[in-house]
Amino acid sequence: METSFTPWLSLGGGMMIGASAVLLMATNGRIAGISGLTSRLFARSTDGEARGVSALFVVGLLLAAPIWLLVSGEWPQQWVPSSPALMAVAGLLVGFGATYGNGCTSGHGVCGISRGSMRSIVATATFMAAAFVTVFITRHVIGG
Repeated sequence: METSFTPWLSLGGGMMIGASAVLLMATNGRIAGISGLTSRLFARSTDGEARGVSALFVVGLLLAAPIWLLVSGEWPQQWVPSSPALMAVAGLLVGFGATYGNGCTSGHGVCGISRGSMRSIVATATFMAAAFVTVFITRHVIGG
């Protein structure tokens, strides 16, 4: 599998992610961690304002691809493995990791590191190292 190098699109996307994280923190005092925002949607004890902010943020994430279609005229290209079992295992591992690590990649990697949180720096280094090893094994050892 070949990966395309798109530095300008990546820079623009990163800037939008950073701006949305800053905007959420500045206006609501909340960290833009997707696992926390999503869990707040379904929590019993969450106040209405927190639930509404979380819902708007998650809806914004879901609208990203249709907005890209309107702007560019084509759907964003993304490759997803065809194995439902592999996707289920991956989803469970991500969910376990987000729970065990007290946050997800967006919360730790975008918001935690920018706040200088040592816990987030260690968490990000850990999941990035695991991702590097996983990609290497998948592409060069197993041959996926």
